Amino acid sequence: MSAMLSPLLASPVFFGTNGSAIQMADFDSASGRLGLPRPVAELSKATFLARSADGKFLYSVAENEGGSLHSFAVGADGTLTALNSRTSGGKGPCDVALSPDVKWVAAANYSGGSVVVYHRAEDGSLGEQAAFFQHTYASKAHPTRQESAHAHGITWSPDGRLLLVPDLGGGRIYLYACDVGAGTISPNPAQAWLEMAAGAGPRHAQFSPDGRQLYIINELDNTLAVAAFDAAAGTLNLIEAVSTLPAGGFAGKTTTAEVAVHPNGRAVYGSNRGHDSLAVFARDQDTGRLTLTANVPVPAHPRHFALSPDSRWLLVAGRDADRVDVFAVDAQTGALTPTGEFLATSKPMCVRF
Repeated sequence: MSAMLSPLLASPVFFGTNGSAIQMADFDSASGRLGLPRPVAELSKATFLARSADGKFLYSVAENEGGSLHSFAVGADGTLTALNSRTSGGKGPCDVALSPDVKWVAAANYSGGSVVVYHRAEDGSLGEQAAFFQHTYASKAHPTRQESAHAHGITWSPDGRLLLVPDLGGGRIYLYACDVGAGTISPNPAQAWLEMAAGAGPRHAQFSPDGRQLYIINELDNTLAVAAFDAAAGTLNLIEAVSTLPAGGFAGKTTTAEVAVHPNGRAVYGSNRGHDSLAVFARDQDTGRLTLTANVPVPAHPRHFALSPDSRWLLVAGRDADRVDVFAVDAQTGALTPTGEFLATSKPMCVRF
């Protein structure tokens, strides 16, 4: 269980929640132990977070009625100092991410079916709006979940030239071209979107470490899709989609949530909510194709999970279990082993180191 840790050994890890504040706990990367959680910023429904690579700034969506984005400076002890906030431009902001050059911050609005991008100021605050895209297409393949556009994720290409937005309602991955010199973002002329399988419901996506594939978690049909990425052309091409469930299937109601690729490129992870497991896949480093190797039980409703910076640990936020569990990660295969270490906190939604 969580405990007090020496500040000399620990670094902060942040948790977006469905409650009234962003939470933070100290994490010891040597032992995989978590300290006691504490609120570090009062912000209602601060569900998803993004942190700058240097660790000095944190960004959060707030799934409040109007929808908003918030920027914070991160202190050495993990304390947060509010910088400013901006409207998300739509209801239900559900994901946020910084561009690789940290010049832009983008967010997806689920209920609003839209995407907003802000310039990032020198002091880390949110600057002027750089772009706004209203999605209108709905696939209607699913009778209740694809009745309108639902932008659900934000992914930047490794070179920062493309912003990719999985839209669950539209059943597409939208591609937007980024002109860093001009400071503009517009629909990608080479390929405006990638069409996914009918009823799949793309949710989140992550690139492989070598940048040759994009892995897309599909919420509605419980699959993980693999798309080949041509960085020079700025295009995606679907290779395959594999189930995140065991070979015998699952009779209960279940949907997926998050996807992550191990930095060594040998394993890919996807979370199942309902089946309450993490699907572990072996990745062919030549083709990018996946083979399911395990379904590891995790706390109820694993909305999000994240690998530690050294990739030795994986933390899973079980929203309906009100806890975050720690798993040890095999350095070669990516296999997961429960450590018994966990942190009790109300409605954890996102883990961000």
